[in-house]
Amino acid sequence: MTPGQQWAAAMRSRDFDRAWELSDRVLRELDDQKHVGPRHLQQIWRGERLENARVLVRCYHGLGDAIQFIRFAEPLRKIAREVTVWCQPELQGLLRRIPHIDRILPLHDGAVDATFDVDIEIMELAYALRVDAASIAETVPYLSFSAAPLRSKRSGLHVGAIWSAGAWDSRRSVRRQLLEPLGSLPGVHVYSLHPGADLRGSSFIDWSSPSIETLAQRMAALDLVLTVDTMSAHLAGAMGLRVWTLLHSEADWRWGTGSRCVWYPTMRLYRQTSAGDWTAPVREVADAMAELTVRTRT
Repeated sequence: MTPGQQWAAAMRSRDFDRAWELSDRVLRELDDQKHVGPRHLQQIWRGERLENARVLVRCYHGLGDAIQFIRFAEPLRKIAREVTVWCQPELQGLLRRIPHIDRILPLHDGAVDATFDVDIEIMELAYALRVDAASIAETVPYLSFSAAPLRSKRSGLHVGAIWSAGAWDSRRSVRRQLLEPLGSLPGVHVYSLHPGADLRGSSFIDWSSPSIETLAQRMAALDLVLTVDTMSAHLAGAMGLRVWTLLHSEADWRWGTGSRCVWYPTMRLYRQTSAGDWTAPVREVADAMAELTVRTRT
């Protein structure tokens, strides 16, 4: 295996000591050129001390990545003199709810308007802080929202559904029609959390919003969030909600193995057993949802 594959395997198996050892090897071979090439491929941190430093955290990956790793703002702030986060504009309101950040700036293509001693990409924080499985689990929940009033007053199990992960990785998305039978389960009410989704002929209730903060408030009102591997999975997990995540057969290292996830203790994972075939995991979800409905009635 390549060093990158070895690292991913170590992270997948939660062998963080091994992952950080491999990261140390890579760090020793890096030159001083930090900001070359596509942002999501850049390695920013060069091992500089974070203690008593003014630290700039660059959010160069996706929205979900930023939400997943912003949990380390608190341990970072405990040792740093100041923490500035340069994040996607859509996340500014969300991250302002985290008390361990001194300043939040909107990410753009130019140079950041901030003074700092050390800069680091947000997904490098876990390595820089040398976290382990125990310290990761202790961070959840790290986002909190008051629940919005439910759109439906009917009793039963209220489920929010997100089935599309965007065009950049179509393997993560599920056809809505495959999830439609879930809305026919006795006592189950499914809410679409997809802005602009075509729900003609669907039993799903439209409860979508383009605002991430509004989405979080609506998730907080639900009994369950069912999602594919996208930003909403990280948002629900960060809030400590009951969330079930559908994963394709070659899921990212962060989801580990099995049905549980060290990053989000309240999350349950449902995986494809055959590439491209969602039949089995959706069937498992339906069975688990029917069981959950019975438990909530008793």
